[in-house]
Amino acid sequence: MFALPGFAGLFLALVSVAVVAAEPHSSGETHHHPAMHSAKSVKTALAVGVTLDQDGRLWLARVVDQHLLVSWSEDSGSSFSEPAVVTPEPENISIDGENRPKIEVARDGSVLVTWTQVLPQKYSGNVRFSRSIDSGRTFSKPITLNDDGRVTSHRFDSLAIDGDGRVIVAWLDARDRDAAREKGEEYRGVSLYTTQSFNNGESFGRNRRIQEHTCECCRTALIWSREGPIVLLRNIFGANTRDFALINLDKGGIRRVNRDEWQVDACPHNGGSLATDRRGQLHLVWFTNGPADQGLFYKRIDGNWESKPKPIGNADAQANHASVVADGETVILTWREFDGNAYSAKMMYSNDSGESWSEPMRLMESDGATDYPVPLIDNRKVLIVWNTAKEGLRILPIERVTARYSG
Repeated sequence: MFALPGFAGLFLALVSVAVVAAEPHSSGETHHHPAMHSAKSVKTALAVGVTLDQDGRLWLARVVDQHLLVSWSEDSGSSFSEPAVVTPEPENISIDGENRPKIEVARDGSVLVTWTQVLPQKYSGNVRFSRSIDSGRTFSKPITLNDDGRVTSHRFDSLAIDGDGRVIVAWLDARDRDAAREKGEEYRGVSLYTTQSFNNGESFGRNRRIQEHTCECCRTALIWSREGPIVLLRNIFGANTRDFALINLDKGGIRRVNRDEWQVDACPHNGGSLATDRRGQLHLVWFTNGPADQGLFYKRIDGNWESKPKPIGNADAQANHASVVADGETVILTWREFDGNAYSAKMMYSNDSGESWSEPMRLMESDGATDYPVPLIDNRKVLIVWNTAKEGLRILPIERVTARYSG
């Protein structure tokens, strides 16, 4: 709990909302998009992409029967627009929790979407892009952003915009590994590549290699900070130590952010999450299983200063796949746990830029397959999005009863 008495009301309000949201058909929880409850013959993915635009509208990108669809909601998910089709031709799209569609909305209303197209060859794919310049009604013909022409792994894409026309896409790319192996050379992991646009995605520049020897199977996280675009990824240090690092895509350089010394010659499939707040601090959350630490951890970074890693969640309940978002001085952490019978969406919050934190809260439960909970925040609202096989798409508005909050 917070030391300040004023935050007790916020905690009680959150608990009250969470209790109502545990009932799938209660008025406290958003009801479901019709397309998420179509006939059983339609295969709908659990992993979805979501964002809030500058007017507080909720945007949803999801895959149904090998088509990527985008829709929006003006009432925090109680109802959605008729979905627009992004991929008219069917595509095998990567739709697991570590590799979901990404969606952003620029200040001029342009809607930008990236995803990974899975190719027939093992572990191969393309990073794809499309945009809408008519507020999400129609989308441009999808294009492939990786420009090497190789049939290899281009996956785990991330998307960030500055809102004024600059767009950056980053992904993990195996072209350097393949080229080395063709020469009979060893190559650890893969590489981080980017491409960028200065006209809201109308055109993109050539691919640029940012970092070699990164972990090949963990999602990347990309945000726009005061210092420009910054990516968080699991890097390979030394022979095979897979800890996390930050890279400023404009300024270069790599900064190791944890020293858990996880040495594993395998795919953790556990990427990190990254956010920035009004103070310009960075907020990070990651999973590790090294000899130094095990489980989920959070830290904040302000210039050269770093907080000590803070354990998150219940390791005995497989606390995993956390996300972090921030706006103003409010920071939200979400993750998923499993008690042996059901999954639960968990949350912690801070209203002082991560200096102090609430106790963990259980927001929702489901005893079927689930996606990982995804938090969204702006200066108007906080939403927790959780897609479940049993109950469908669940969107929980969190009412913040703070004394004075502004983005």
